[in-house]
Amino acid sequence: MTDDRRRTKIVASIGPASESPRVLAKLMHAGMDVARVNLSHGSLDSSLELYRRIRRVASEEARELGILADLPGPKIRVAPLPRGGAMLEQDAQVILRPGQVASDARVLEVDYERLLDDVRAGDRVGLADGQVLIEIQSGRGGELHGRVLHGGLLRGRPGFYIPADRLSLKTPTDQDLRYAEAFVEAGVDFIAMSFVRGSDDLRALGTAPPPGGPLLIAKIETRPAVENIDAIISAADAIMVARGDLGIECPIESLPHLQKDIIRRCIAGGRPAITATQMLESMIESPVPTRAEASDVANAVFDGSSAVMLSAETAIGAHPVPVVTTMARIAQEADLRFDHTGWAQNITQLHMINPEQTSLSVTDAMTTAASRVVEEVDLAALICVSGSGFTVRSMARFRPRVPVLGFSADPRTVRQLTLSWGVEPICLASEIAYESRVADAVQAATDLGHIRPGDLVAVLAGINPATRSTDVLRLVRVPEDPRELRRAPEPAR
Repeated sequence: MTDDRRRTKIVASIGPASESPRVLAKLMHAGMDVARVNLSHGSLDSSLELYRRIRRVASEEARELGILADLPGPKIRVAPLPRGGAMLEQDAQVILRPGQVASDARVLEVDYERLLDDVRAGDRVGLADGQVLIEIQSGRGGELHGRVLHGGLLRGRPGFYIPADRLSLKTPTDQDLRYAEAFVEAGVDFIAMSFVRGSDDLRALGTAPPPGGPLLIAKIETRPAVENIDAIISAADAIMVARGDLGIECPIESLPHLQKDIIRRCIAGGRPAITATQMLESMIESPVPTRAEASDVANAVFDGSSAVMLSAETAIGAHPVPVVTTMARIAQEADLRFDHTGWAQNITQLHMINPEQTSLSVTDAMTTAASRVVEEVDLAALICVSGSGFTVRSMARFRPRVPVLGFSADPRTVRQLTLSWGVEPICLASEIAYESRVADAVQAATDLGHIRPGDLVAVLAGINPATRSTDVLRLVRVPEDPRELRRAPEPAR
């Protein structure tokens, strides 16, 4: 049995174009699975208010919606540009200097006091996720002089990129720590850390592991992050391939291959992977995407992305709801053409879990076995019952061709599963005895219309919640009355 629903999740950034309750509700119905709050803009108080508004609208719409707080990181920005923006033409000469008052097409003030120390002649600096690229030619008189290699229209206060190995700012910043503490207290589901260069950066944030704390997402946007990718994946709960700055740090011709490799490594480790930056960029103004953008979204799905992300398209764009609708249509069609069997075989061959961690290796073995069952048996669905969500995320990495119904009694775990590929997150009433959990899960799945009496389903769960591992895989024929499953199963013959 195949599932023709969209499996790849959509992360949509919320901003002035999409922050009203009316538009938020429309985005949810259009296909937004996770709402991103970009903490680089606005105050902490206004960001927390936006968070509470999103949570309130999701409750009113009866939606299991994840919320991602994206920390500012050591973000350097250009001083405000004129209303309507400034066009930097290719080959134009520009001056860059420290400052935060105003910028225009000829002089860019950069809000970074060490600009003249950390940037040198021969460097290439990028603005607005690499849309504009400037080559520094010289430095004199307290200014840097450069030539525009790739021009474009700059608006507002675009980000300014400096080579990661020379940037003096640390990660996480004091502001990151302050913002993270506030959003953890508010109950946020995901926190994304910008400009990660190694696993120690992630540990320095000090958040509790899920489900007690948020899933920690490492943004891969620097060369050091690529060089330390395996250690970062081990320390993180999820990965975001942030292609803007990464496309400046690394040769542009290498970027598609880096994207594929990072995603494959991340998914093999049971972590969700988000592909981000400029996915439907033209739809900031246009009602339809370019053909190249449609291909980019589809290829991100074929690469194995758990989720694809929209940034300015939904935060400040003219068509936030049609953008999500378009992204959902492209992703759904790509999901239908996804090579489930080939992907599962490739993932099985990779080293996935540290064998020294017994509880994790048990879950690894059980999910591997379940992926084989999916290929060999005509199932209606795969039911995963998990306290922390780890089992569900481990199962999702195999990209099974049937629906994955992820059950948990922890509401935050349920919301965190909104980022996992192909998973339908469902909340169980309570975490009780094994047979009762299975019966309750089958009952809920039946009531919600995911399965019907007579269907064959696979159930992954743990007999003893205290072990925190998944140690049971059962094939269950859905009875007319799921309460029958509360009786202990007969021994296998």
